[in-house]
Amino acid sequence: MSHLLPLALKSAWNRRYTLGLTLIAIALSVTLLLGIERVRQDARDSFAQAVSGTDLVVGARSSPLQLLLYAVFRIGEASNNMGWESAQALTAHPAVAWTIPLSLGDSHRGFPVLGTTPAYFEHFRYGDKQPLRLAQGKPFVGLFDVVLGAEVAERLGYKLGDQITLAHGMEAGAGTEHADKPFSVVGILARTGTPVDRTLHIGLEAMEAIHLDWQGGAPIAGFAIPPELVKKFNLTPKSVTAVLVGLNTRAGVFAMQRYVAGYRAEPLMAVLPGVALSQLWELMEVAERALLAISALVVVVSFAGLVAVVLAGLGERRRELAILRANGARPRDLFTLLALEGGAVTLAGALLGTLLLTALTALLGPWLQAQYGLGLKLAPPSWQELELLGWVILAGTLASLLPGYRAYRLSLADGLTPRV
Repeated sequence: MSHLLPLALKSAWNRRYTLGLTLIAIALSVTLLLGIERVRQDARDSFAQAVSGTDLVVGARSSPLQLLLYAVFRIGEASNNMGWESAQALTAHPAVAWTIPLSLGDSHRGFPVLGTTPAYFEHFRYGDKQPLRLAQGKPFVGLFDVVLGAEVAERLGYKLGDQITLAHGMEAGAGTEHADKPFSVVGILARTGTPVDRTLHIGLEAMEAIHLDWQGGAPIAGFAIPPELVKKFNLTPKSVTAVLVGLNTRAGVFAMQRYVAGYRAEPLMAVLPGVALSQLWELMEVAERALLAISALVVVVSFAGLVAVVLAGLGERRRELAILRANGARPRDLFTLLALEGGAVTLAGALLGTLLLTALTALLGPWLQAQYGLGLKLAPPSWQELELLGWVILAGTLASLLPGYRAYRLSLADGLTPRV
């Protein structure tokens, strides 16, 4: 068999242009297959790291996924709020290191507005426990200061010092804007690739101030409080949407969860972000499998092309194979020769596809992280990727057996007899 390998390589080199196109097709299909697997894994990691370093998300009792989607991803609506007294009780608990209250419900041109405290900029973490950074300006200090997420500033063209008005609810329309109380842009956050980029951040007191003269989701007719007078009112929030909780030690997370579940002042629940995100990702498993199935079909099509090219070339190589037979090559040698040729092309395509994926990850990884929050890691192939590569090489080798079997059946007389 060792003498057949150089022969297979020389034969492949003589047909390098045709096989080269097939090799490129296999490489691209392998790149797609491994790319989807890597995106799937890294997207799961990025999704799970939209909030990191937070031990619990506490809110009014409802669905854990609903609370997580609204509080972290700004998707959907909160079924109910939790009282400010309950949020204060959490902050005062001896097992709690810090809390970040979150108040949602307003918007600006389709982007959600988040009312919070300066603790948000100090304790909120994303990704691999990365802190928030300001690309420009500073956190909010004044009552009507607003800090913009990177995507908000970029898409709407805002800069420091611009004046903006917020709208009540997520759907802007006539009578929904807090036009009498404009905000000034004092800071723009660096891009994180998380929902933070699509959020406007104001203080909890500011959230109360813009609703002083509102009731039942609409402004009170004939009653308006000008911005310069709002500080004369009590701006302590009455309720918040949720509270992010960081504990002194993670060992106490389940005890704290039981404490929240048994809280008697109002029905609350505490969600472990990692557990809820895993449950959420399970709902997307069907889409994951569909993507893998599509990429697997692309690989199958590439192998079908490989088989077709080799089979089509057999007609031109009949005399070559017959000469090999005349020089002592056995039928099984011809079978092995064609199988080696197809296996070599498959192996080369798999290696080229892996290298291409590595290059694309290095080139596009930072851009995908900045634009979409998809942190593709430049790392050696994972065990899952190696398993897929193994299946690809095995499938390509098996596909090469068909041309080998066809060559095996060619007879010496058929090869040497000219066709009329």
